[in-house]
Order: sequence, then structure tokens, then C-alpha cells
Amino acid sequence: MKARTPIYVVITVLAVGVAFWLGRASGSHRHATPAADTAESEAATPTLWTCPMHPEVRLPDKVPCPKCGMELVPVDPNAKDPGPRRIALSPSAVALARIETAPAERRFVSMPLRVVGKVAFDETRVRTIASRVAGRLERLFVDYTGISVKEGDHLVSLYSADLLTAQQELIEAKKRFDRTPDDVSEFIADSNRRGYESAREKLLLWGLAEDQVDAITQRGTAEDRMLIRSPTEGVVIDKPLHEGDYVAEGTPIYRIADLDRVWVLLDVYEQDLPWIRYGQSVAITAEGVPGRVLEGWVSFVSPVLDEKTRTVRVRVNVDNRARQLKPGMFVRAVVSARLGIGGAVLEPRLAGKWISPMHPEIVKDEPGTCDVCGMDLVPAESLGYLAEGSAEKPLVVPASAVLVTGTRGVVYVEVPYEAEPTYEGREVVLGPRAGDWYVIRDGLEENERVVVNGAFRVDSSMQILAKPSMMSVRPERETFHGPEFAAFRNALEPLYVAYLELQVALGEDDFERGLTSIAELGARVEEVEADTLPRRALERWSEESQILRTETEAGVRVATIAELRERFHPIPRSVLALERIFGHAADTKRYEAFCPMAFDDRGASWMQGDARILNPYFGAEMLRCGEVQREFEPVDGTSEDGK
Repeated sequence: MKARTPIYVVITVLAVGVAFWLGRASGSHRHATPAADTAESEAATPTLWTCPMHPEVRLPDKVPCPKCGMELVPVDPNAKDPGPRRIALSPSAVALARIETAPAERRFVSMPLRVVGKVAFDETRVRTIASRVAGRLERLFVDYTGISVKEGDHLVSLYSADLLTAQQELIEAKKRFDRTPDDVSEFIADSNRRGYESAREKLLLWGLAEDQVDAITQRGTAEDRMLIRSPTEGVVIDKPLHEGDYVAEGTPIYRIADLDRVWVLLDVYEQDLPWIRYGQSVAITAEGVPGRVLEGWVSFVSPVLDEKTRTVRVRVNVDNRARQLKPGMFVRAVVSARLGIGGAVLEPRLAGKWISPMHPEIVKDEPGTCDVCGMDLVPAESLGYLAEGSAEKPLVVPASAVLVTGTRGVVYVEVPYEAEPTYEGREVVLGPRAGDWYVIRDGLEENERVVVNGAFRVDSSMQILAKPSMMSVRPERETFHGPEFAAFRNALEPLYVAYLELQVALGEDDFERGLTSIAELGARVEEVEADTLPRRALERWSEESQILRTETEAGVRVATIAELRERFHPIPRSVLALERIFGHAADTKRYEAFCPMAFDDRGASWMQGDARILNPYFGAEMLRCGEVQREFEPVDGTSEDGK
């Protein structure tokens, strides 16, 4: 019989969900007698044949698969439907698709949080050298900034008439004290002694060292110039005056910084704050120190958010005795964060420690006082630390189990006690991602097994069988349409245009154009006027616009296109959310696309202006990887429902 022309729906993903029909059919035959089996097979010749690798293929004859050449298998018309959001696969189909499962479990998870910052002086180790007496700078021995000095090194020769007078007073007071007879009254002897000590103390308070004062009394003559020595070790970082300048009491002459310990000031975005706690270990790298990873720890988290940058300043103390880090250097840092339930970050190394509330870099094993300010030390727990035993472990699943589409997370759960492997699509509420794990806030129970390899193939099989794909199920969200939103929708259009330019630039691997586009997107976000929106609509705009601000501000500082793609990842989620909520005013369609292979097979969605796939996550490497999942029609601003 001549084969009819094949009729099938072409899709871009592999699916193996229909191979189980053959297993069911052959299973029923195994229990019949040989004679009955022969008769039944003759009477029940299958009318449709399908491919185990491409179940969308349906042919009336058993011919090689037109897509892959595999031998076709019969379709079982009597198979039972396990449910609208479930799919049953034969063991052979599961093996062919390499589907693997793992249990949802409770465990502490860690995440490397990557941030940037700059090296700064340790403010507690910066000293100002000021004149303690009026005079003229006769000579500056340290005559430019950057010179390293040690304690006791001479800095300045200062001429001072007041100093000359004070020296003469000391010499006279010393003479009176030395000439005091042994038989003089106690009052006179004490008066001479106190006069000498007062004159001596006056010169010490003016900055002279003990040996300098002793030299004056031994010499017996006054000098009109005073040598100012360095009271500390460090590097001269400021020299505002010159030789010959006159100074008053308290005039700064030098600023000296001790660089044996420096601060690294990190800018942490507000959405990353749940990962930051006092005492965390930080690994620091700098272009000026190639091949080295320096260690530090979080010693202070600013209580104030910078409203312009939407960041919080985090201070890291770093030992710099090798003088590798220099103030002003740009650095990259990785904060090692551990997460408990509810976002509690754990730092085990501070368990049972006592810390100075004024100077948190002072950490001791027992109660006591601060070495710097003398305040009583407090337990580490009082500064936000949680001991591991007091925090509940969060429920987590491997990141490969979660299909992320827009703002939704989907997993496929293995249904227990079924005759054949059966999987159920489940929408879950995601917490933060911690490396290779996702925190699950709702939607799963501990020990439920989720598909960690092959979830997208399972979802594709559901589509082939005309079941609702969990990836394309529209979430229940409010939408805002009508004439009152027309002006706001028009204001969004430059934002959409800038985003689409960024998406195309990444698809074409154009890094410089991508940097320009992400900066343009950030500028367009700031230009949107939303004050006239109703409260709920304004809240939705504020949520998504904040994410766009954060990612665009970070995106303009990246150094590679791979880093730019990482920063781009959250942007389409917010842009798609705005499209779903408010729509767009341009007279062309826009499209939501999804690539299952992005970000180590976790998958990612994006919006584009063309029906042809232009993958921003891979560029030329896999430019056409993905499929269009939804079309967005322009919104008519004059209608009430937006249709």
C-alpha cells in the first residue's frame, strides 16, 4: 500500500513520551495463549505508528521515521490518561530520555555572592600630624606624599618664638630646682619641683620627645627651632603645606596612614542583602595583584541604603602587611554565604565568640573589654549571628530540576506507587538560588522526588500529547488595561525599545553595543513617569522597575560578554512581567521565547521583537536554540479590556 503523506506538528525540542504505548500493547499480549495471541494480533493490526524519539510523528505504515530514521512502534489506542498534568512513560522511554530524579531535601546551602568594590584606608589607622604651637615651617624633611615613615623619624623643623620662651622657662626652672638647699622649707622645695615638672610637661605636650627635652636641660641653652618627629609608622598621604608657611596651633601638616591593614568597601545591591552577615569570609582579587586571592571578612554592614545606587556599603578588613593592595584599587570579591530557612545566613567560625560592638574587628574567645575603646565585649549572636543548631534547614532541590519561565518556577514530581513511571507538573514558589540549589518556599514536600535530568523532555512530551505544558500555563496575575493606562503604556515604549536593542546585541555577540544598550535601558527606566497610576499598578511597576535599575547599574560595569549575559538574565523577567501586566503600544507583535539549555540547562525566557529566534544567552554559539511560547498583540489604548 502506498504511504500517505506524513502529517505531524513540527516542534524544536526532543520528546520521548509516546514510547510507552508499545510497552502497554506488548504487555497485554504476554498474558494471552500463543493461539489467541496470533489471532488477536491479526485482528488488531495497528492503524498508526509513531517514533520513540519523535512522538509527534503519526504514520499509517511502519516505515523509518522521516526525522531520524528509527524504526516506528505502534500507538496503543487503549492507553489510560493519567491526568491533565501528568504523563506516564514506559521504562524504556525513561531510559532513552535519561530521566533522573532526586529527592527534595532539607540542608544548609551556600552561595558565592560576587560583588565589586574599592580598596580604602583603614580610617582607624590614619593619623593627622598637626602643629601644637604657632610658628613657621623652616624645613619639611618629608617633602612629597607617598613617603613611608617610621615612628620617631623627623618630619619638620619648626621655628617658634613661643617654643624659645618655653625652653628658657624650662632651663630656669631646672636651675631653681637643682639649687634648692636641703634645709629649705618643704613648701619652697615642692614649689620648685612642680615648676620644673610643669615646664617640662609643657614642651612634651607641644610635641617634643622625652630625649629632646632632656637634651635641652643638659645643654642649658634654648633653640628657636623644634624638630617634629613622627608619632606613628605609615605612609604620608597628604601634605597640604610648604616650607616657609606659617602655622597656628592645630594646623595640619601631614596625614599618615598605616597600610598594614586596609578596608575593602563593597557595594552590595539590596536584593543581595539577605546573604550578607557580619563575620563572613570574603575572597578578594584585584587586577593589580594577578594570580593571588586575598582573604578578608565582613566587619561592618552599613545601616543606610544609598538611594541613588540602591546599594549598601559593606566593609571588609584585610591584612595588607605585604602591601599588595593599594587604596583606590578596583577589586572583585566573592562572599561565601550560608543560608538557613527564612534567609538566615550562618557563620560557624564565630560560634561562642565575643565581639566589640564599637570595633567589630576585635574578636575574643572569652568576655572582656575592647582593646581599642575599652567597651565590654558582647556575644556574637547579638550582632545577627545564628548558630547552626538554632536555624532550621531550608527545603532545596537541585537547580537542574527547576524550569524557570518568566517569574515562575516549575518542577516535575515523580508520582509514587504507579505501575509505570509517572510524572506530575508542579508550580513552586522559589526562594533564592544558592549555587547548584534552589530554595523552595512552597509547592513541594520533603522527600518528594523531582526530575533533575530530562524535565524539559517530559514537558515536551506533554505538549505532544495535547496536554497543558507547565511551561506555557499562564500564571494568575492581575492585568491593567483601559484608557487610563494608555499614557503610561506609551511611556513604557522607549524602555521596551532599549531592551530589544540589548537583546539583539547579545544575540549578535556585540559586547560594546550591549554595554551601550544596557546603559540606555537604565536611563529609559528613570524617565518613566508613574505617579498617576493607581496604587496596585504603581506597586507592580515599582517592583519590576527596581529590578531593572539594579541590573542595569551593575551591567554597565561588567568586563566580558559572559558577565553581561549573567546580568541580563533577570532583565527579561521584569520586561515580560511589564508586558503581561500593561501590554505595549507599538503596532507590532512581540514574542516570548524560551531556551531550555540556557544557564546549564536551567532554561531562561526572554522577549523579542521578531518571531525568528535570536538567542541572547548563547549568541552565535546556538543562535536559534529555543522556541516562541507566546505572542503579545499591541494594546488598543481606547478599549476598556485592552483587546
